[in-house]
Amino acid sequence: MKSLFTIFFLIVNLTLSAQVNITGTVTDTKGMPVEGANVYLDGTYDGTTSIADGTFSFKTDETGDQTLIVSYLSFETFSMYGNVSVMKNLQIKLKDDMNTLDAVVLSAGTFEAGDNSKISVLKPLDVVTTASALGDFVGALQTLPGTTTVAEDGRLFVRGGEADETQIFIDGIRVFTPYTPTTNNTPTRGRYSPFLFDGITFSTGGYSAEYGQALSSVLLLNTIDEPDQEKTDIGIMTVGATLGNTQKWEKSSVSVNASYINLAPYIALFPDRNDWEKPYEGLAGEAVFRYRTDDGVFKLYTAFDSSNFELTQEDIDLSEGLDFKLKNNNLYINGSYQGMLSDVWSMFGGLSYTYAKNKIGIIDSDIHDTEKSAHLKLKFKRRFSSSFKLNFGADYFATDFNEDFNNEFADETYGYKSNIAAAFTEADIFFSKKLAMKAGIRGEYSDVFKEFTVSPRLSLAYKTSAKSQVSLAYGDFYQNPTSNILKFEQDLQAQKTSHYILNYQLNNKGQIFRAEAYYKDYRDLIKYDTEFESFDSNYNNNGSGFAKGIDLFWRDSKSIKNMDYWVSYSLLDSKRDYRNYLSEAQPNFANTHNLSVVAKYWIADWKSQVGASYGFASGRTYTNPNVAGFLNQKTKSYNSLSLNWAYLLSQQKILYFSINNVLGFKNVNGYQYANTPGLNGNFARRQLRPAADQFFFVGFFWTISEDNSSNQLDNL
Repeated sequence: MKSLFTIFFLIVNLTLSAQVNITGTVTDTKGMPVEGANVYLDGTYDGTTSIADGTFSFKTDETGDQTLIVSYLSFETFSMYGNVSVMKNLQIKLKDDMNTLDAVVLSAGTFEAGDNSKISVLKPLDVVTTASALGDFVGALQTLPGTTTVAEDGRLFVRGGEADETQIFIDGIRVFTPYTPTTNNTPTRGRYSPFLFDGITFSTGGYSAEYGQALSSVLLLNTIDEPDQEKTDIGIMTVGATLGNTQKWEKSSVSVNASYINLAPYIALFPDRNDWEKPYEGLAGEAVFRYRTDDGVFKLYTAFDSSNFELTQEDIDLSEGLDFKLKNNNLYINGSYQGMLSDVWSMFGGLSYTYAKNKIGIIDSDIHDTEKSAHLKLKFKRRFSSSFKLNFGADYFATDFNEDFNNEFADETYGYKSNIAAAFTEADIFFSKKLAMKAGIRGEYSDVFKEFTVSPRLSLAYKTSAKSQVSLAYGDFYQNPTSNILKFEQDLQAQKTSHYILNYQLNNKGQIFRAEAYYKDYRDLIKYDTEFESFDSNYNNNGSGFAKGIDLFWRDSKSIKNMDYWVSYSLLDSKRDYRNYLSEAQPNFANTHNLSVVAKYWIADWKSQVGASYGFASGRTYTNPNVAGFLNQKTKSYNSLSLNWAYLLSQQKILYFSINNVLGFKNVNGYQYANTPGLNGNFARRQLRPAADQFFFVGFFWTISEDNSSNQLDNL
């Protein structure tokens, strides 16, 4: 019995002597104690939490090398690998986790919209609930500061830049032909339905080194990763019809949208200033297939549209008017994969292909354009910690453009091939929750010019308070000339801008204020010596220019119950000496002042959402040949007030009304002067007015879904 007691005593004594006491103190980077931090040995049940003074102590039976983990909310997780015998009196400092919502955000020059955005100034549904937008994402973005009102065009003109200086990407891959073709003095629209996108990032300047071939701006559209349910959407409108369906399986889903637009019935009821021989008719379809793997998601996006029209437009030099007809077919395919390679490595790969064919008839001339373009991209991201992340990758752009021109005097073929190879790297560095930096560089080689360009990019952001921050951004940006020039001349070089941006932003739970000042320096712009780009023009890169200004934005969904509104104002000072300009002047697409006010109000008793959108733009320059000077006069100011009303007939049926320019402002886009003076020596002129002063729209939308409660109010 005595021997048994001795053996038991020895076993207990050996067990107690084998236990190791792990001790230490947990503080933040400023030395302040962290109470309640979880401290434990990975893979075991041994651990504790730190107390008020940050100290901790626990015993373990583990021996040898182990991993000690220390974690706490809003801090980076700390890990230490070593022998448990030396884990005594540890001094552990936890670093701030920069992924938390109260961390600084690099936002200079960028407007983000999406559920994953830390600071959203525009929501995805705003694209289709803004009265003046008519369901076009470009129309909604034109209510943001930094954009210029060019009513007869319809594309994005950003901070003194032409529309071609803004590039659009879907899921990170370039869209080469983002707009539907149109004719003079008639605004175009974006090709792609907003219903398939859940994220929008609009960079008015200073954007990431990942993106190139854009002098002024990039617009990033992200398709929905995973739909919430199966549904069918039906739309019947005064201008056509739409049909959409979403199917969902365990790991995959597919969404399909189709639309048919025919303006003939509408124009019969509301004739405009054009003499239509065939009103606009368009058929479009798009689909997104998604497949979720264990570590990522694969997407395949495809869009096709076909359109045609024929009309005669008034022309001061042609008594019978100018005959114009167009047929267009456009195919866009976009495939991408994004996923995790490990806990710290992720990758993105994608490609797009565009095939666009235009058949244009202008009086007795026939023009056939064919463009084949592709974009390939591969990108990797390494997360060293929440304080340091590194992106690097490469992409490749290829374009093959051909044009056949034929009339009774000429039968010519023009075109070019362009290949651009690029590589980029960029680091996100968070020095603290208050101070962050993004630094990157992009290099591009253009085989058409045999030219290599280097573009540094830098952004800094400092959090001035819990709700506000200031940001700085700088970047160089290059872009090749457009097809209108390259089809005639390739002995040129890339055009360049440098952006300088100062931003202040306040985010106060339902209220956002942004103020941004910028300066853009343009160099190596294209000049030529004829009225329009032509085969016999002399081209060079001697053009230059600048754009500077202030953009202001205020959005408030908090102060007035059931009401959401925003106000945008832009002050722009821009001059250029490019194209066939005789001297440096304010270009005719630049407004000095732009103001936009958008409001939406939900009326529960009426089961309705009503909205209003007002746009103002000061006059644009034009050349009056009866007065000395170049771009010597300005049009009157632009004004437009638009209203819309969405009424719930039932939970899933909506009746929608909208009217643009409800007050019927007589806007003037510019003037056309006769080629030769009259008997009095003066050049006669006519106003360039919109084809119609107002546009009316009525639609019925019906959703059939699994939950029997979802509707398209978010899509109107």
